[in-house]
Formats: sequence, C-alpha cells, structure tokens
Amino acid sequence: MELPDPGGEKRSREATKVAFRSRGVQTSDTASKSDLLELRHLRYFVAATEHGSFRKAAIALGIKQSTVSRCIRDLEDRLGASLFHRRTTGVTLTQAGGQFLRRAQMALQNVSDGACAVAALGRSEKGRVRIGIFSSLASGFLRDLLDAFDRAHSGVSIELVNGNPAEHIASVRQLQLDVAFITGTSAWAGCDTAHLWTERVFLALPSGHSLAQIDEIEWAQVVGERFIVSASAPGPEIHDYLVQRLADLGRHPEIEAQTIGRDDLMTLVAIGRGLTITSEATTAAQFPDVVFRPIHGEVLPFSAVWSPQNDNPAWRRLLSIARTMSNSSQASGLRPAVHSSSFSDAPSQSHGRSQ
Repeated sequence: MELPDPGGEKRSREATKVAFRSRGVQTSDTASKSDLLELRHLRYFVAATEHGSFRKAAIALGIKQSTVSRCIRDLEDRLGASLFHRRTTGVTLTQAGGQFLRRAQMALQNVSDGACAVAALGRSEKGRVRIGIFSSLASGFLRDLLDAFDRAHSGVSIELVNGNPAEHIASVRQLQLDVAFITGTSAWAGCDTAHLWTERVFLALPSGHSLAQIDEIEWAQVVGERFIVSASAPGPEIHDYLVQRLADLGRHPEIEAQTIGRDDLMTLVAIGRGLTITSEATTAAQFPDVVFRPIHGEVLPFSAVWSPQNDNPAWRRLLSIARTMSNSSQASGLRPAVHSSSFSDAPSQSHGRSQ
C-alpha cells in the first residue's frame, strides 16, 4: 500500500525554486545538493516510475520498500521538488518528476554505455594498436604474432608504421606508438624492453651469381662486391652494418643508396646492380631472379620497446601474446631471443668458423 506523503505539498510549492543543471539555471540552495546525486537515486526513481509503485520497484531491484522510499525522499529533498504523487494505489509523476525522468534515463543510459565501452576496451574487443616495425612481415615471428592477435581480437585495428629505431623510440616515448619492434638488445631510457625473437641475416643476390650455388655465405666471400640499400629505413642501418662487418676484414665496401622500397630494391638485385642483406622474414617473399643465402654466424635479435606510461589495454594484450609465443619458441628449442648482432647498433663481428 502506498501512503500519501505529508511533505508532498510543501515540495510542490518549492518546485518553483528548482531548475536542473542541464537547463543551465539553479538556485544557491539546490546547486550544492544536486551535486551530490548518486546513481542509486536515479535508478530507484526510474524503477518507481516504470513500476508505478515503490513496493513493486523494490521487488524488481531486490531491496526493501523502505529503502526505495527513503532514497526517493532524499532525492526530492536534494532537488527541492516533489517527484511523485503518492496514493494508496501507487505513485504517479508530478510535473517536476516528468521533466526529471527523461534526464535521469539519459544519465543512466550514458553511464551504462560508458561502462560497456570501457569494458570492451579492457577486453580488447575494440581499440587500436599503433606499431612501429623494422622487419618484414612476409613471414616469421612478427607475422605470426599479428595473425594470432587478429584472430583473438578482430575488433582492434592495427596501424603499422615503418621507420628507423630512433624515430620509433621517440614516438614510443611520446605515446604516438604503442610499441616498436626493432633489432638489438639495447636498453632505451624511459622505456621497457622485452627480447622476443631472432632472425638470421641473409644475403640477397642474383640467381646467376656465383655465390648463389653456395649454401651459406662467409663475409670474406663478399669483400669485393658492390652493395645497394634503400635510402629509407632500414637502409641506413644496413649500410652501417655492412661497413662494420667488412671493415673488420680490412675493406670499406662500395654501397649505393637508392630512394626506393624493398620490392624495387630486389629488382635491382635481380638485374645485377648490387647485392643487399635482409632479415630472415623477408626470404619468404618471392622475387624473380633473386635468391637468398644465409650469412654464417649472423643472427639478429628483435625486441619490443614500449613506454611504461602506456595504459592501452589492447597493447597489453598484444604484449601478453608476444611473450607467450616467445616463451613457447624458446621452450621448443628454436633460436633464443638473445644475440649481440643488430642492424641498429652494428657491434663487432660474430665469431663463426675460421675464414
């Protein structure tokens, strides 16, 4: 049974003092009080409106009727207006209550939508991951990682950015990239790093070249060769890498930079304009009249570098998958993700068999 509210008439008389914040008008008395509105006030109010009864609203909410009644009285006191006509048969909205209902419903819907959106981001159902790359996606760990992530989180968009390590790290620090996958094991100030996988270094040469008949290349066998690299990343790093390796043998290599992409670079290799080197992942791609041969003792470690300030849930899911894949690869006896050789820092030559 719904009981009349003895204070209802007083609240109705005070209704002229009330204007909701959404209309941009307020009294000094109601301003501070309406700031203290809680979600439960809105939920109980909307439930009572929908059910036309405090008792039925309480049953639907799984709480006591007295709790609903007290909460709505508190809401009316804070607003300074009576929201319901209370009768023995139930409750109906006052004029002020009718105006407040739409705003209360919108507020609850906005909160619900926001909670769903945040939950979806937390589950990586939506969102975006921005990735700086320094390796081919033709095959290998990085391609498998992106494939696994896409299958698990197809609603997350992936943005790939080519560039050199210095550019990528700067973008990572500024949170313009979520992660950079680069060669080397160096620590970067202000960043976290995880060594994930390794790739062998391959020589790309024309299919008719004499070295194409050899299964594995020694550096001494290419001392007198001409090399070509791209003017853009990772070309400059490969240039320095070649200089370091061949300088150890007492020769400064002839290296020509071309302002072209990888595919066009391989075309120049095919027609005999020069040799180049690349990572293992590239070798899965097919280039007419180009063959790839591993260089003895050369292995590149690849690391993920990211900012500890990055709170992108989608990136955290990608990192989790990457670490799982890396641990699985090492447990399977594949090449461990540790080696000193790197395009980006070009340390001293790896030691293999005598040359």
